[in-house]
Amino acid sequence: MKILIIAEKPDMGRTIAAVLEPKAANRRTYLEGDRYIITWAIGHLVSLAEPDQYDARYKRWNDQDLPIIPQVFKLWPNPRTKDQLKTIGELAKRCGRLVNACDAGREGQLIFHLIRQYLKLAQPTDRLWISDLTAETIRRGFDSLRSDDEYEPLTKAAHARSEADWLIGMNASRAFTIRHKALLSVGRVQTPVLALLYDRHKEITAFQSETYFVVKAAFDQSGFGYSGIWQGERLTDKAKAEALAAKTANKPAKVEDYQVAESKEYPFRLYDLTLLQREANGKHGYSAKKTLDIAQALYEKHKVITYPRTNSNYVTEENIPVMGNVLTMLQGTSGYGELAKGADRSRVHKGNKAVCNPSKVEDHHAIMPTPKRASNLSQEEQNVYDMIVRRFLSHYYPPAVYKNHTVLTVVEGETFRTKAKEQLEPGWKVVLPQQDSNAAKPAKRGKGKDDKEADDEEMVTDQPFKLDPHGAVHCSSVEAMEKMTQPPKSFTEGTLLKAMEGAGKSMEDDELREAMKDTGLGTPATRAATIERLKHVGYIQLAGKKLDITSKGLAAIELIRNAGVELLASPEMTGRWEQRLHQISKGEASDDRFIAQVKQFAAVIVDKVRQQRPAAPGTFEDTSAKGKKAAGSAKSSSRTSSSRPSEAKAGTKSPAGVGKSRSSTRSAGSEAAKPPKQAATSAASRGPLAACPRQSCNGSVIEGKRGYGCSSFREGCSFVIWKEQQGKKITLPMLQSLLEKGATSQLTFKQSDGSSMKGRLVLTDRDKGTLTIRPAD
Repeated sequence: MKILIIAEKPDMGRTIAAVLEPKAANRRTYLEGDRYIITWAIGHLVSLAEPDQYDARYKRWNDQDLPIIPQVFKLWPNPRTKDQLKTIGELAKRCGRLVNACDAGREGQLIFHLIRQYLKLAQPTDRLWISDLTAETIRRGFDSLRSDDEYEPLTKAAHARSEADWLIGMNASRAFTIRHKALLSVGRVQTPVLALLYDRHKEITAFQSETYFVVKAAFDQSGFGYSGIWQGERLTDKAKAEALAAKTANKPAKVEDYQVAESKEYPFRLYDLTLLQREANGKHGYSAKKTLDIAQALYEKHKVITYPRTNSNYVTEENIPVMGNVLTMLQGTSGYGELAKGADRSRVHKGNKAVCNPSKVEDHHAIMPTPKRASNLSQEEQNVYDMIVRRFLSHYYPPAVYKNHTVLTVVEGETFRTKAKEQLEPGWKVVLPQQDSNAAKPAKRGKGKDDKEADDEEMVTDQPFKLDPHGAVHCSSVEAMEKMTQPPKSFTEGTLLKAMEGAGKSMEDDELREAMKDTGLGTPATRAATIERLKHVGYIQLAGKKLDITSKGLAAIELIRNAGVELLASPEMTGRWEQRLHQISKGEASDDRFIAQVKQFAAVIVDKVRQQRPAAPGTFEDTSAKGKKAAGSAKSSSRTSSSRPSEAKAGTKSPAGVGKSRSSTRSAGSEAAKPPKQAATSAASRGPLAACPRQSCNGSVIEGKRGYGCSSFREGCSFVIWKEQQGKKITLPMLQSLLEKGATSQLTFKQSDGSSMKGRLVLTDRDKGTLTIRPAD
């Protein structure tokens, strides 16, 4: 009998067939050769059944039906791909052995075993475990097939992850939705990620910007010019800063101290998927999902890069010879030929731990080019391929060498510091595209630096820094520069991916911190889908490159945290799960015990939410134009639903897609309520924003078309803050600051003569809402 090979996707199946059975007959849904029949899944052909497939009563959402805890999880075929599933079942009857050729990882293991379980396939099974789809790798993989039974612990971990996500997603989403009469999506990964955005939003809105001054001097020594920053306590008084500038300008100076040290910069790590997504977002503005889609096309369609869904930045010893073949291929290309010819092959070897570190490679090694020459790439594909190739080539070049100069120059008793980074040898940086050169410009603000450190800028230059520490120096000019302290930056997709990857590093629990060290929130394969999910359910929206959290997203986190199940919004739960799932995959923990504990937690969530006070009407409405657009466009994400009511009420029919299992996608589990179609709403429907500040008034501040007024206006309350004030539009964060602190953060106002002034809007009459400008000190 023949052997049936089941790949994860059609392109993968056809590629394997071209190597093993080049003369195979094409039967459209499979290829058949003399020894092998090669077919494929199309993602998840089988997933965990929805609640109403256990019992029809679950179509209507009722609190008394919760928690939904299946004793045995049912499987359900994807209706859109049921014909392919039927094909696999029929082909299996003709074969005496199976090969699991789905992606080499936990999710690929799940896809295959759900098919096998649903179709009751009893044939002995081998496992193909490869990291790229080149002919050489495929042949080598089939020469070293292992029994799929050896991967049973990984299979158990995959099932446990899927079932646990179903239990939390279904029960938490339904519980919060029923209680608060609005579609709320809750999940193990997406909710902690939303909490990251919530906390950053709160940091930004609470931030009070302050004005300060930086005094910068220009020095000259026999025609060689350099600049320095005054060293001392932060200056917040403009007069003092200007006096200091006047005191030191056009005066003789001397070099008090001059330190020179040499340093080296080594190439950045090879790409894993998250790092590639982060850098593609910063460099090309691509979303995480777009970068993943492009990388998948480069891997599956063009076969010019290795498996992209990896979390490793390193390779193993067996990859070193293949890397040499890639370098040889690149030497014959027009775009990379010169760089490849200038590469030093001796730099990449098994002793180079910056490249070859088998202890940090689990399922797949870092993303690299394959020996196949790229052709017919789209511009976007070329952009991502270029990033991968240049990162690969950089490791064949020496480190960049710099001379670091630190100068303290004294003028009239005042000290100015100069930091200059002089490039001596570009090393691997010759591989960077021209536009990425950082020569002759200030270094960017580093991680964790405050405003004061950032102001003490470092010049990076490839020109000689020629300063005689004993020679005369003249201070030619001094400038007092006005600056503002800056709030934390809003997340972009790139910085959010970094935060997801590093989530949990600040945990006090050593074991949890270790468990999340190499995982973070989600996996490289699911992080893009998680971000897309948050967009589609109306929790976040794009504003340029920034990710803004919506009113619905803010309310969702507050409700979850206030319900007494704040663990749902914390990386801690994901950390504990990943720790246990890793143990299960290694055969060190019981999957049955893990699922039993998750079932208990699902019941606790339902009980806690039942005791929560229902959300006030209008809590979830977003009145901004972007918010309406996001809510309206959310429907485009649906995979299974064509109708979504704007509210979910107890005892009504299940909102389509809410809380559905997501094991049919690459994302992590059942995280979710699919978004409702939300009608455009007026500002007045937002609901109470705060208590009315007027003494003895029991009303609430609500938003109207032209201002923020009291809900008790019919009873005579005259409090109102008009939206247009002193040439400024009063935003919700400004309103919050006025009501809580009595003033806004510092603003710039235009005066009638065209000049500008700094000041704050102050709530001077809490009975009427009168605002006045208080000039800055």
